[in-house]
Amino acid sequence: MKKKGFIPVMLTPFKDNGTIDYDVLTQLTEIYIEAGATGLFANCLSSEMFELSDAERLLVIKHVIKVANGEVPVVATGTFEGTVDQQADFVKRVNDAGTDAVIAITGVLAAENESEKVFNDRVFELFDKTDKIPLGFYECPVPYKRLISAEQLTAFVKTGRVVYHKDTCLDLGMIKQKLKAGKYNSDFGLYDAYMVHAVESLKAGSAGLSCIQGNFFPELIVWLCDNYDNAGLKAEVDNVQQFLIDNMDVMHNVYPIIAKYGLNKRGLKISTFTRRKVGDFSPAIKSSIEHLYTDYSILSNRIGLHS
Repeated sequence: MKKKGFIPVMLTPFKDNGTIDYDVLTQLTEIYIEAGATGLFANCLSSEMFELSDAERLLVIKHVIKVANGEVPVVATGTFEGTVDQQADFVKRVNDAGTDAVIAITGVLAAENESEKVFNDRVFELFDKTDKIPLGFYECPVPYKRLISAEQLTAFVKTGRVVYHKDTCLDLGMIKQKLKAGKYNSDFGLYDAYMVHAVESLKAGSAGLSCIQGNFFPELIVWLCDNYDNAGLKAEVDNVQQFLIDNMDVMHNVYPIIAKYGLNKRGLKISTFTRRKVGDFSPAIKSSIEHLYTDYSILSNRIGLHS
């Protein structure tokens, strides 16, 4: 992965009847790439991965890889329900689809009431049963959020198997500790999901950002990755950081419906249909997203960004 890049957590477009809309998935993949994404995270929580069948998961991953056509690397989730043997089998299938790394969901490898030792043992067992496939971790909030400590991450990265980590700890101090694991594998990159401290995380050494905000304004997240340390643009960078802080709640409301609505406003003919039950897209929420795009238009003009 190119350092300091934006890795979108991809949406899955559906038709109004609930089937996957592959034509729109093609366009969406192209939008991410044209915006400057340095990689793609397919089959993730934003993709509604838990509402897809295994066959659909693989079809979506293969489609994204086909559209990307080698322009950027593609990672995708490969661990779901079942024993480690079953998870390892699906990791291999995801790898065979052509991914650059297969991502393991931390909350799937061990139950919430199981110890760190059990989790660690399962991770190393997964390593043993997946040949030399490049792997990554995602501290996904579903089925529950299991955070990896800096000590654990270091032990995993030292094996040479872990090249990717999507961090959701929301703690800059913990991230700084986790980043030290990178000295054991130059291919390893930590991608932060929490935009409240995006600039400081990038300055600390995060490889990039992987956030839901990129499903509203991908070019803005790319801009931030490119300019976070540009002294000549400090005021603009501060404005972008504050915009992301101020609008955190708006972009999480009935997500991913609200993101699909926003992309539709921008010209992508994507249905707001979701398989996940995330609540009602009320008039008040719709009004908030309208205001968000008005504010974004002002911000993009202020920083000289033309989407």
